[in-house]
Amino acid sequence: MTVVYEKKDHIAHLRINRPEAKNALDPETVVALAEAWVDFRDDDEMRVAIVTGTGDTFCSGADLGKLIPLITGAREPETDADKALQNDPSLPQKALLRDFECWKPVIAAVNGYALAGGCELVQATDIRIASEKASFGVPEVTWAIFPMGGSSVRLPKQLPYARAMEYLLTGNRFDAKTALEMGFVNYVVPPDQLLSKAEEIAQKISSNGPLAVKAIKQAVIENMGLGVKDALAHELELAMPVFASRDAREGPRAFKEKRAPKYEGR
Repeated sequence: MTVVYEKKDHIAHLRINRPEAKNALDPETVVALAEAWVDFRDDDEMRVAIVTGTGDTFCSGADLGKLIPLITGAREPETDADKALQNDPSLPQKALLRDFECWKPVIAAVNGYALAGGCELVQATDIRIASEKASFGVPEVTWAIFPMGGSSVRLPKQLPYARAMEYLLTGNRFDAKTALEMGFVNYVVPPDQLLSKAEEIAQKISSNGPLAVKAIKQAVIENMGLGVKDALAHELELAMPVFASRDAREGPRAFKEKRAPKYEGR
């Protein structure tokens, strides 16, 4: 099983599970990740996801021996996963959350190398917890290929421009301490505290009103490219249905009654 996908208490857990290959993305892993993200998006019981990797690596990017040759046409499809990728070229994009509409928050628990596609998956997440041993980078340029998982768009928005360009054009890596200093991750913790910290934040998010959480994420992302006037108008469009929801009545009522709210996502 190249991706372990589990659900518990409104939290989805995705773990890339190819430790023998540094959790590199082969066709089977890409298909499994894409399917898991679609299921997470469509399951109304799931409110937040945590993605991590097995062993000492988050994800080392695309498998250069299996996935990239298939994408470039250097080898013919052999397995069912190969054929699925050939029939649906959007699967790698879904696996990396590139151009994939999902307004539920995603937390990355980065336990080691997050390189190439692995780093691009981190860029697509909303909150990031890094182990002290984490390392990030987009080395595609050193292999004469384009980092087409979204780095040329997302990294300059998430880092200072000059730093982003340095990492994109040289392929150099940066460590967890540097990532924290630049605001690329939220926390750096000892390896044995990584998942507990991610789960702490996920539980806090999952206890909040799910409609409000989704609308806030959607507003932030969709308003990034808009002018202030248009962005404020769009914010209002997204906010008003939340105010009209049953959850919006339950929240203040629970606060007044000094009890935990019972949100239904309606």
